[in-house]
Formats: sequence, C-alpha cells, structure tokens
Amino acid sequence: MSATGPTAPRLQSGAGRVPRLVVLSTVYPNANQPLHGLFVQERVARVAAHFETIVVAPLPWFPFQWVIRRWRPFFRPGVPRSEAENDIEVQYPRFFSVPGALKSLDGFFLAVCCLPTLLRLRRRFPFDAIDAHFAYPEGYAATLLGRWLRLPVTITLRGTIVPLSRSAIRRRLIIRALGRAERVFAVCDALKRFAVSLGINAAKIRVVANGADTAKFRPVPQYEARCKLGLPLNVPIVVSVGGLVERKGFHRVIACLPSLRQAFPGLRFLVVGGGGAEGDWSDRLRRQVTELNLQGAVDFLGPVPSRDLPVVLSAADVFALATRNEGWANVFLEAMACGLPVVTTDVGGNAEVVCRPELGTVVPFGDPNALQAALADALTRRWDRDAIVAYARANSWEDRVAVLKDEFQLLIGSHTDAAIAESGRDERCIQQS
Repeated sequence: MSATGPTAPRLQSGAGRVPRLVVLSTVYPNANQPLHGLFVQERVARVAAHFETIVVAPLPWFPFQWVIRRWRPFFRPGVPRSEAENDIEVQYPRFFSVPGALKSLDGFFLAVCCLPTLLRLRRRFPFDAIDAHFAYPEGYAATLLGRWLRLPVTITLRGTIVPLSRSAIRRRLIIRALGRAERVFAVCDALKRFAVSLGINAAKIRVVANGADTAKFRPVPQYEARCKLGLPLNVPIVVSVGGLVERKGFHRVIACLPSLRQAFPGLRFLVVGGGGAEGDWSDRLRRQVTELNLQGAVDFLGPVPSRDLPVVLSAADVFALATRNEGWANVFLEAMACGLPVVTTDVGGNAEVVCRPELGTVVPFGDPNALQAALADALTRRWDRDAIVAYARANSWEDRVAVLKDEFQLLIGSHTDAAIAESGRDERCIQQS
C-alpha cells in the first residue's frame, strides 16, 4: 500500500506556515484494498512533500451491505476509520450510498457525511484548500464543502467523467461542480476537451498528466525475470495489468490468443490483477480460457504489489490493455519504464501516452482484427527498448509535481489575500459605524 515520493523543502504560507491540503477521493488504497487507487496515492505522496496533507477517502455505506458481500466478496469491504501511511494521515468516513440506485444523490450525501470529519480536522489542522479527485461524486461534494467552509477547491478530472456524464442529472451536477471549482486539472488533453464541450471555461483547466515512478520501475534482465517467475525463456509473452473488470478488456486480448498462437507457438499471456469496486471477472475470464482451449497459455498471477511489478513486466515482450475507457493510464508509463512497447485502444488519453509509433500501437476500440494485428506486429517488430525507457523517464513525476506545487501555492495565496482584504473591509465598516 505504500507509495514513496521525493522529499523536498516545504513551501511556506502566511506567517511562515506550510500550506495545508485536504485531499478528497473515494478511490484510495486501504488495508483491505491495498492496490485500490494507487495512481491517486502516487500523486498525493509527492504533493505531500511540499504541502502538509491529510487524505479524506470516504467509503460508501448502506445498511445490510454485508449481505451483498456474501456473493460479491469485493463489494464495499470493511475498512478502519483511519490509517497512516508514509506520514500521511488517511480518514475513511462513511457516506450513505444506495447500491446501484440514486447515484445522483451520492455527491450530496458524500458532502453531508464528510462535513463533520472536515470540521473536526479543521480544529487541529486548519487546511487551506480541498483537492478533489474525480468530477463526481467527489468534485461535486468538494464544491459544496468549499462553500460551507469558505475554502478554495480544485478538481482533478479522470476517465470516469465521460461515462458519468451520460446521465443527464449527473452531467448537470458535474458541470455545476466544475463551474464552482477555482481550478480544474485534467490528466490528459482529451479530458480537457471533454470538459470544454460541457461548457467549462478552458482557461480554468490545466492539463497535468500522471507520471511514472522511474526509481521503482526499471528494466530487469528478461532472463532473470523469467527465471524468478518460472516462465519459459524462449516463447513470446504478452502482459496486461489492471482490475479484472469488463472495462479493462482482458477478455478482448484473450479472444485474440487462438489465432496468435498459430503464428507464435507457445505464446503466453500474463494476467495481473484482481477484482475490485467495479466487479470481478476472474471466473468469467477463466471460463473463457477453458472454452478457447487455452489452458497453459494464460497465467493468472492475481494482484501484484507495485514493488514486484517490474519483474513481471520485464519478463514480457509486449504490454497490452484493450480498455473501454481510460483517463491517463499510469501503467503504460510503468510498462515503458521496463522497456515494453504498448498495444492499446484509442480511448481517453491512451493516444496521448502512446503518442509515437516507436512506443507502441493504438487501435480503434471494438475492432478485434486490428487488436490482433497490432499484437502480432508488436511481437514481430524489433523495438528500440532503450528509447522506450527514455520516454518513460522523461515523463516522471517530478515535472508534474512542480506544476501542481505552483498551482496550489498560487491558489492558496490568492485565497489568503482575498480573505485578508475582506477582513480589512469588515474592520473598516465596523470602525465607520
């Protein structure tokens, strides 16, 4: 569950005090879901090197939800009320959320249920801004909390905004939230364009992509990696990493394997991941493997801690992710940092990450023939893996965090100046009266 970030001198704000942030995100690792939302944790850990930070990671709650867990083990697992990781305090308040219904109320309930937590925090941790991840429900809730607490709010757009906006009610709430936020960050230009299409002023949106932890993700000699994993040394290997859910598209890659194995005998496919909040397709994927007579060709490795992932990635020849929806997938840069070309679908910001032919191939979503052809080409082509690694290292977290640091400092400074000016006006009015 740990995320390591660089240490750096902390910025000062007002009276010599270090600026303080509260991060609001329902997607964040916890004791029972250590790989849940690592991409949020990675950014938080690095921003926290410059700002004092507490994470508020609300968890949906509904009476008798434990009954649902009897046949859906990953559904809303029990989590402690608070944890501490890498000197960052994480609070897990509960908010009322009806499973599968009334989702347009989640933002309001999240705000109401988090208000007591934020009020308690403010007494010992007078924070300067709320940094919300995802437009809904967190972004909408954060703008309500910002109004109630008179604090500035930022919202980071990730891939979920696109499917959520298909609901007319939620789209209106998202537009309202983005309009109220002082600053909007988008992890890719595609999401910025989408927000602009909703009527949001482009000037308030800054594209700040996720970065790669290039200290952790480095190539391991393929021979060494395969020996560690007990994999054959002389066969082509494709790997996919992500939650085992429909959206990530493991089944789309598996469907290509019978034909690919005719051209590449012995081809293996490594499936890395497990069930999560969106569901669990593990059994369905295993049935697909059996139905296609691919026993021995597909290895289900389960969830792999990020510290061990470079070995798995380095054992492969190609990384594939036939995803339906995405913002900016960190895993692409992580795979590239281990020297792997990427084959993926043209959704979200994928083409912004895999932006050149020497890095991999982006195919239209829903075109299995194009996906199969791209995988075959990737397994055949001679790749400049040093150039792929260099690209990943050029997209490390350091540059991203420098932008965020400046943006938060400017936002907090402007809000502090405005508050001082308003206080001065109030004092003058009292004196005049």
